[in-house]
Amino acid sequence: MAQHLCIFEDILVPQFHPLVYFRPVYNLRCGMLSLKEKIIRSYPRARVSIHCRPALVDYMKLRNPAFLVNEIPAGECLFVNGRVLADEHLARKIPVAGKSDVVYVHGTQVVAARLSGGNLRRIKRNLASLFSISDFDGIPTEETDVELVSWPWDLVHRNGVQLMRDFETHQRRTKGKAAAKRKSYPGVHLLGRDQIIIEEGATIRPGVVLDAENGPVFIAKHALVYPNAAIMGPVMIGEHSTVKVAAQIYHNTTIGPVCKVGGEVEESIIHGYSNKQHAGFLGHSYLGAWVNLGAGTNNSDLKNNYGTVKVTLGSEQVDTGLQFVGLTMGDHSKTAINSMFNTGTVVGVCCNIFGFGFPPKYVPSFSWGAAGETFTTFAIDRAIDVARRVMARRSIELTASEGKLFRKIFDLTMEERRRRGMPS
Repeated sequence: MAQHLCIFEDILVPQFHPLVYFRPVYNLRCGMLSLKEKIIRSYPRARVSIHCRPALVDYMKLRNPAFLVNEIPAGECLFVNGRVLADEHLARKIPVAGKSDVVYVHGTQVVAARLSGGNLRRIKRNLASLFSISDFDGIPTEETDVELVSWPWDLVHRNGVQLMRDFETHQRRTKGKAAAKRKSYPGVHLLGRDQIIIEEGATIRPGVVLDAENGPVFIAKHALVYPNAAIMGPVMIGEHSTVKVAAQIYHNTTIGPVCKVGGEVEESIIHGYSNKQHAGFLGHSYLGAWVNLGAGTNNSDLKNNYGTVKVTLGSEQVDTGLQFVGLTMGDHSKTAINSMFNTGTVVGVCCNIFGFGFPPKYVPSFSWGAAGETFTTFAIDRAIDVARRVMARRSIELTASEGKLFRKIFDLTMEERRRRGMPS
């Protein structure tokens, strides 16, 4: 019986840039959990390996000591694509054990593969590469109805449904032990109380409205919600996150952990250690980790003609087919006060944006400059130094292996800066 699970990255990973420069695709969030956590939840007894690009191996070993990285010691293994949006039926659709090797596909995409013997040995030789369907040539295929994400906006678009599903699963597994109905919160207005979970150590100040009538509200451990904030579910506020006074957190939003959020946020995903503390609108957006948005930063998520939004990723323009697409911003990027972003803007990692007006709809990684002016390159040594200082404020050390990853990403993104005439 195959009791080994490997979560892998495939050749579509670059479509998630800049969000996946500092993480594998399965560490992206959707709902209350990362894609990886959803997959592991489906196979609770399996030993887990994680497969990633060579540039990420040292970092992943450092930050994920419980998992094997690019190593599969078992003689039989179930591989699951890290882009799978796993539901509670995944293990039934794709069982961990079977009589023969098989590749589960959804159209032309590999969803999963259960391999042993020579087929497994062949795949092990390719663990330094991103997988493609050709890696599984000659193995019988089986069509399966499993959802995969292919672009950053897929995660944002599906976040609300995933929040509701994850909340239901959490309630069922904990039997509602952390539900708000077990404790009184003087001066706090709880609407749809049975769909509200406030975990141990969280603080909710008087005047707060938690409205779960149209979707659940989950406040994680040691979160702090200041007075007069309004949170309309489905929403998750992560551990040790702070929601500022009079903040407006609308539906389909995931925040945290360790974030500070104020102003107006709607249908967005904010990774850990990122701050949007002040007034300003963030909608239909995805922010990476260690991002800081200055006071008054706003983004557009709807075109004036109400048409579908086109997004530039590197040298490619993609029609999302969606009417609402906001800002996608990579890790360690920052904006000055009153920064503005047009519909569907993509900002790379380690950028510093200031000035008046709108910056380009695609800002390469390691860019420094004012909107409406020529950007220059944010020197790698300066970028690492800033990141080290920012992380130290949260008592987290930027390690040598992470410093090497910064430099590798700087090299990988050099061409996109050259295409835009930026000095190296």
